[in-house]
Amino acid sequence: MNNTNNERVYKMSFAGVYPHYIQKAEKKGRTKAEVDEIIYWLTGYDAEGLQQVLDNKTNFETFFAQAPQMNPNTSKITGVICGYRVENIEDKLMQQVRYLDKLIDELAKGKAMEKILRP
Repeated sequence: MNNTNNERVYKMSFAGVYPHYIQKAEKKGRTKAEVDEIIYWLTGYDAEGLQQVLDNKTNFETFFAQAPQMNPNTSKITGVICGYRVENIEDKLMQQVRYLDKLIDELAKGKAMEKILRP
C-alpha cells in the first residue's frame, strides 16, 4: 500500500463513506442498526458520538484517533479485504479502516452478528 493512497483515505470524511456502508448492508437485507452496532463495537462510539462525527464531517484519521475505546478483540478480525490480509497491515490507522471494511463486508455476506462481533 502506498502512503499517498493511505493519506487520501485518512482525509476522507467518515460521513461521506458511512452511507455506502449502510447501502452495502441494506442491499443484502441487513440494516443501518446493524452497521451502527458494528461501529459501536469496534470503536466505542455511541449513537450521540457517531452523530457528532457525521455532523462534523470528521475524517477517518480523526474518527479513529478520537474513538472512545477501540475493541480489545480487534486482533480476532482476520481475512482479506481489498486484497490485503487485515492482520498483516502494518500501518495501524489503515488497519483500523480495513477492520471496519471487513466487518461491514461480513455483514453484507450474511454472517451472524454474534460472529461478526468477535467475543
